[in-house]
Amino acid sequence: MNRVYVCSCFGITERQVKQHAENGACTPRQIASACKAGTDCGSCVRRIQALLGRGACPSRESADQGRPLLSEVLVRDEAADLDEAA
Repeated sequence: MNRVYVCSCFGITERQVKQHAENGACTPRQIASACKAGTDCGSCVRRIQALLGRGACPSRESADQGRPLLSEVLVRDEAADLDEAA
């Protein structure tokens, strides 16, 4: 599997940033809250902004239709990362 790292400081991949965005993180600050990306040296913030792009934030309607909360997704992502590491 080819991993494209966005944040070298915390080992956050492009796939992880996109997953957080799909689950409601609409800004670099929200991505940082979800996984710490962009909170150390800051060199990845522009790349995170580019990944988020326009229209990355889901509309309120889709957020109200049973989508998992960001905290629920974080737990699932951490478990998936542990599985990948094994």
